[in-house]
Order: sequence, then structure tokens, then C-alpha cells
Amino acid sequence: MGLGVVSELVRLGVLSLTSDHASVVSINLFVALLCACIVLGHLLEENRWVNESITALIIGLCTGVVILLTTKGKSSHILVFSEDFFFIYLLPPIIFNAGFQVKKKQFFRNFMTITLFGAVGTMISFFTISFGAIAIFSRMNIGTLDVGDFLAIGAIFSATDSVCTLQVLHQDETPLLYSLVFGEGVVNDATSVVLFNALQNFDLNHIDVAVVLKFLGNFCYLFLSSTLLGVFTGLLSAYIIKKLYIGRHSTDREVALMMLMAYLSYMLAELLDLSGILTVFFCGIVMSHYTWHNVTESSRVTTKHAFATLSFIAETFLFLYVGMDALDIEKWEFASDSPGKSIGISSILLGLVLVGRAAFVFPLSFLSNLTKKSPLEKITLRQQIVIWWAGLMRGAVSIALAYNKFTRSGHTQLHGNAIMITSTITVVLFSTMVFGMMTKPLIRLLLPASSNTVPSEPSSPKSLHSPLLTSMQGSDLETAGARIVRPSSLRMLLSEPTHTVHYYWRKFDDALMRPMFGGRGFVPFSPGSPTEQSVHAGR
Repeated sequence: MGLGVVSELVRLGVLSLTSDHASVVSINLFVALLCACIVLGHLLEENRWVNESITALIIGLCTGVVILLTTKGKSSHILVFSEDFFFIYLLPPIIFNAGFQVKKKQFFRNFMTITLFGAVGTMISFFTISFGAIAIFSRMNIGTLDVGDFLAIGAIFSATDSVCTLQVLHQDETPLLYSLVFGEGVVNDATSVVLFNALQNFDLNHIDVAVVLKFLGNFCYLFLSSTLLGVFTGLLSAYIIKKLYIGRHSTDREVALMMLMAYLSYMLAELLDLSGILTVFFCGIVMSHYTWHNVTESSRVTTKHAFATLSFIAETFLFLYVGMDALDIEKWEFASDSPGKSIGISSILLGLVLVGRAAFVFPLSFLSNLTKKSPLEKITLRQQIVIWWAGLMRGAVSIALAYNKFTRSGHTQLHGNAIMITSTITVVLFSTMVFGMMTKPLIRLLLPASSNTVPSEPSSPKSLHSPLLTSMQGSDLETAGARIVRPSSLRMLLSEPTHTVHYYWRKFDDALMRPMFGGRGFVPFSPGSPTEQSVHAGR
């Protein structure tokens, strides 16, 4: 993986094999910028306007200005953004750590709403933006763009920035909003990428019912296959570590195996043309539920901090990368002859993003509330506004998809493509800077601290001594469950589906899954394992 990163940086021009001095300067520049982002992020921790992603973006922009000034606008190699580098190296640790750290009880309690927002909502946003682009841009004469390009625009700008969401929402302060917005963001990113890839494989000039049905079938296949692959990889890692108990010889091997199998799940999904985002996310959830409990205590500490650190560095590097690339002079030169048109297109795209998100957040929230009897479980209007606003930010996924569609080498000589690239960058910068800066104040205005504090399970696995799925052990759950009236008929099942499914899942998990794959309450019985030691101690 290290050689792959170096070779990719060489290809991008970040490193140069012909000049050791230039390589050292480039490496020092990025490391110094990462350190500056960490320090400034710490100093601005309590700031209500700026978060770490915005800080990294600003530093990247400032660095790009300095580089352009020092080279007199001639060199921009260090500013090139590569969608391959982003999807292969930066995105996997971010999404995996999100699944590994997420509060699963809160996430799966709202799983139907999350899926509704992330899948159905993304489709609504996709059609809204696509039809808006077709209706407006086709009359503006912005270049040789066809129906496929306009549909690709819909997929590109339907992808929210789940990375920035991590910075502006906290699962301890707003657990419901965090689980909804972040969970929707992950499903949304995966849906957008699957949509984008599916569009590339169809003849969009001859659209009929058969093509639409084939498209929907392909979409469902990719969605389910990606999820199952992630679950399978996570279970496989849990089974191997539980049976072999590698930690009795080396904790380093445990940590290495978890990291490599997580990355393998992502790359295997990409190899099979599935959604690596969905795969690695569910792999992280399964690993935190089973695999993490099968390793030694020192490996738990190591993996918890290692995954979080890799994710943090990738996030920071990502926004630095985007900030620098925004000033790549080559792509702006081809769109410079019509600056007014570029501004107009960027404004229209922003408006379509606003309308597209509102088109599904409020109607789907209404439908979701119809299925919930308890007022505490319903999404209030103020929460709906925060959900709508927090998902307006567009990030590196949109940029990567835009480059994938409109260019393959970081720049383009076609006027229409150049305008779409620069407009995408403008929307990403504006939405991240403006919408991102206003999210925290908006949350504090609409949702005071007293209303955000709701009972929730401890973090997972941020606190090593906190249960992963709930605040009680499995046996305690059964005891507590005895006091709860369970559905005795299909009617009751339909009236309380979430609690019922969770109850039967816990019984299935404790009876079959945990004895086979490990997890909380089950430790491996093998030479040198905790079980074997406790048995001998009892004798």
C-alpha cells in the first residue's frame, strides 16, 4: 500500500523521481500543512463557526495561492486532484472508521428512515437536479453536453459530504440527528456512486421501460451485493481471529489482519464493480460487533486509535487536497472567456441542490413520522430543517465524480466540460465554507442544548469499557426484556417493527452468531486464550 501511494504521488507530480530535492520539498510541504491543520483545529475546537474541514480547506486555498505566486502561475502539478487517489487511498479509512465507531443501536433503530433518506431520497434528488439541468442548461448553450451528461450532473450533485457532516454533528450531543444525517450520508454516497456507474453502462439516447427496469434492477443488485460482501468479510475476519486466537503469539498480527481485511473488502468490491463505500461501511459495523471483541485488550486499544487516526489524517489531507486543486490554473483558463456564465451555472446548481434536498427531506420525514407512535421518535420540523441544511454540503465525492465524467487527467480542453468542472469546484467550496460555517450556529439556534440531550448508549468503541450495542449485556437484555410486552401477533409486529426486529435479532445473535463468530460475552477457547486461562485457574 505504501508503494502504491508513492507511485500515485509520483504520477500526480507531488513526488518527482528526477529530483530528490523537489520530492523532499513536496513531502515537507504536505506534512507541515497537516501539522498546521491539527494545531489550528485544536485551537478552534470551541469555535462555533469554523470546524477542522473548513480550516483545512482554507489552508489548502492559501497554500495554492502561495504556490501560484511563487511559480508565477506556470506550475500547477502539485495542485492536481486525482479521483483514483481519492477513491483508493483516502475514502476507505474514513468510511470504515465511521462504521467502526458508529452507535449501532441508534443507527439500526433509525435504519428504515436512514435507508428511506439515503436511497429513495437520493433518487428524488437525482431526478430533481437532472430534470432541472436538462430544462435550464440545454437553453444556455454551454457546450456539447448531452442527456447523459445532465443525468451525470444529477448523480454528482446528489452526493452529500458525509466527511464534513462528521465535523459539524456529534453523536453524543445530537444522537438522533447524527445517526440520520450521517447514516443517510453514507448510503447517499454509495447510492450516488452506484447511480453514476450505472448511468455509464446504458444507452441513454434510447430510454424506454425496459431500460429503466434494467437500470433499477442493476441498482438494487449492486446495493445488496455490496452490503452482503461487507458483512461476509467482517464475519470472516471475526471467525479467523476467534478460531486461531492470533493474539496469543502477536497482537501486531491481529491489528494487521483487521486492517488488511477491511481494506480488502473495499478493493474487492471495486474489483467486482460494486460499491466499495457500502461494503467497507458494513464491514466496519460487523468488525466492531464481532471481531473487535475477539482480539486482546492491547489490540482493542491499538485498533481503536489506529482506525481513528488514519481516518483523521485522510480527512485532513482530503480537504487540503481539494483546497489546493481549486486553484489549478489550467481548468480555469478554458472557462475564463465566460465568467458570467460560470457564475450563473454555479448559482443554478446551488439552487438545484437546495430544491433537490428539500424535495425529499420534508415529504419523507412526514412519511417516516406516520409510522412512529411515540412523539419522541418523530422528527420535528426544526430537526427536519437541520437535516435539510446539514446535507447541503458537497465535497470530494462530487469532485471525484465530476472529474471521472468530464475529464480523466485533471484538466479539460472542452469548453462545456471545463465549465462543469469549475462550477463543481465553486459549488463545493461555497457549500462547504458557507453552509458548513452556518451549521453549528443553526443547530444551537433551532435545537438548544437541553433538547439535544437524550438517553443514548455509550460510544462504540470509543470507550473501551462501554458495551458496543447497548448499555446492558446480553443476559441483562433478556431480563429487561421480560418486563417488556412483546408483540404476540403480526399486527403487533407491524405496529412496532423496530423494537420487534431488534428483539428477535438479539435472540438470533446470542443463540447462533456470537457462539460462532465471537463478540461481547464470548471469548475463544484455545491454548493461551482468556477462557483457557480461567478454566485452569478454577481448577
